[in-house]
Amino acid sequence: MSNDRKSTSNRKDEQLENYRTYDQGKKMTTNQGQKVSEDEFSLKAGERGPTLMEDFHFREKMTHFDHERIPERIVHARGYGAYGDFHVYDDSMKEFTKADFLTDPQKTTPVFVRFSTVQGSKGSPDTVRDVRGFATKFYTDEGNFDLVGNNIPIFFIQDAMKFPDLVHAVKPEPHNEMPQGGSAHDTFWDFVANNQEAAHMSMWAMSDRGIPRSFRMMEGFGVHTFRLVNERGEAHFVKFHWKPKLGVHSLVWDEAQKLSGKDIDFHRRDLYEAIENGDYPEWELGLQIIREDQEFDFDFDILDPTKVWPEEDVPVQIVGKLMLNRNVDNVFAETEQAAFHPGHVVSGIDFSNDPLLQGRLFSYTDTQISRLGGPNFHELPVNRPVCPFHNNQRDAMHRTTINTGQVSYHKNSLADNTPEPASEEEGGYVHYQEKVEGHKIRARSESFKDHFSQAVLFWNSLSDVEKEHTISGYSFELGKCENRSVQQQIVDMLTNISLDLARPVAENLGIEMPQEGGSNITKSSPALSQKNTSFKAETRKVGVIVGDGFNGKEVNDVIAGLRKEGLHPEIISSALGTCKAADGPELEVQHTFLTADSLLFDALYCAGGQNTDEAFRKKAKDFINETFFHCKPIGATHEGKAWVEEQGIDTAPGVIKGEEPDAFTPGFIEAVACHRFWDRQVI
Repeated sequence: MSNDRKSTSNRKDEQLENYRTYDQGKKMTTNQGQKVSEDEFSLKAGERGPTLMEDFHFREKMTHFDHERIPERIVHARGYGAYGDFHVYDDSMKEFTKADFLTDPQKTTPVFVRFSTVQGSKGSPDTVRDVRGFATKFYTDEGNFDLVGNNIPIFFIQDAMKFPDLVHAVKPEPHNEMPQGGSAHDTFWDFVANNQEAAHMSMWAMSDRGIPRSFRMMEGFGVHTFRLVNERGEAHFVKFHWKPKLGVHSLVWDEAQKLSGKDIDFHRRDLYEAIENGDYPEWELGLQIIREDQEFDFDFDILDPTKVWPEEDVPVQIVGKLMLNRNVDNVFAETEQAAFHPGHVVSGIDFSNDPLLQGRLFSYTDTQISRLGGPNFHELPVNRPVCPFHNNQRDAMHRTTINTGQVSYHKNSLADNTPEPASEEEGGYVHYQEKVEGHKIRARSESFKDHFSQAVLFWNSLSDVEKEHTISGYSFELGKCENRSVQQQIVDMLTNISLDLARPVAENLGIEMPQEGGSNITKSSPALSQKNTSFKAETRKVGVIVGDGFNGKEVNDVIAGLRKEGLHPEIISSALGTCKAADGPELEVQHTFLTADSLLFDALYCAGGQNTDEAFRKKAKDFINETFFHCKPIGATHEGKAWVEEQGIDTAPGVIKGEEPDAFTPGFIEAVACHRFWDRQVI
């Protein structure tokens, strides 16, 4: 960070410090502050007698425990968060907005980000196929701005009126409360078949975007069309994007399913460990901007939340950077009690008439009141702005502000009419003065009724491998449906997109093969394919299989070379403790074959060992085969080369063999950066 940039990034942390407690080394007390002399036994009438009602310590402890849980979020219940900083690169956005945090490159704004899945409960696995939430709270000097988005740039529905229906459909079915954490069931796909505005979003969810490798390797999107308003009162339509430094990468479906059992916390662990290791995740903020006089210049309605603005048509302007650099101290107090709301905006940012956004502006306040017990959720430490707030709102559950004085209304003379509204020049929020005309009507604009053109655009933009994965996604999800009519309806819907999609899915389901359909649309958007993302090796985890008698010097040199380039090698062997080298230093074992799995690593390095037995080598080969099956990079030196050669995969793409560290290590790192080798033929 530039030394001359005005850093406000510590202001939030300084504020939170007022609420932290440090219990280590302290004497135990009740919540009222009375020191307690015993915390093992309740107060009784005799050693074997009844517990006495007067035991205030027991009553307080048990009563608090009985009330520790709060209602989980209806959607996005499974989440994880962290703090960080945001800054813009220059003042070029002054042309479009008066929002200070987007125009002052000398200022750093503290943020809190919460990632989440949508469908599952708080205890569901991280790696299910689902949309991921990407919600950012900016603690600006003008108040909090919440950018409440997802890792997919569109949504299933166009009007908030249908949101309860969508959620009822995707949630576990009410008669048996299954399935948990997934959309592979009848009611969800029945909803999609009969509400085909969801066709485009279903394509994204069934693609690799639905199973991200990491929160750190996801894009984020504001989804809705907002407005930017400048000092002259001029407005532009805008969409917000987060572009990850590490590129956009995904798991494969077999891997994602197995990870749900091997490590239910895979994504949250990945984020937590990255921050603890100093591998601070970074995203760049990009804006797509459209002038108001261009609103009707496109072949889609820019207010339709089921549509993207193709980046080739409306370029993304990169304006700033987000870095997450501190984990929370307490997940409940901070991540669970964080309350986001798309209506939390600051001057210079305004709303459009997107009907889904308009409904969310009501719903989010309502749901936070239900979940957090009242309207004072803004006073919780994680939600408090870093700037002062003054108004005439009073009382209610969990109020912590102590308002002084006799006046709590406007206008007044007893307090000199304060707190008083601020003028626009003083920073007062002024809504953009859009002229609105029309009859009161329950209807959908004709411009919202094209549900398939952009689904075709998305399909056309995918690589062949991504198309295969999308076909498999639909085939799996629909294959879990019990109702054959629902399966047929979805296949019939897919014929509006491509027969190359619909027919393989129909074949996999064993239902009627569509004969007609497809689209004449040939347009594609390369920005939609993960094939065109950035590829980096840094921060990737490498499982290193080592047995006793390994070549100590050369293997340690390889490990040092990996660490130097920002990778994280972790040692796997048959038992914890140390692994003895034939020469050179020993290695501390971090995982055993029992506690680790190839699924937990981005790549595998087989370092060998002269003193391994058949049981060891069999387990090593199991790791090798699964790593290969998931198309991940494999490196091998010394005895490890024989393990790979015995599997018959030593000449396959992404399998790197060598001996000399200086020759082997760069090639292996280059392979790790490739993420996957999709052109392998599984043996």
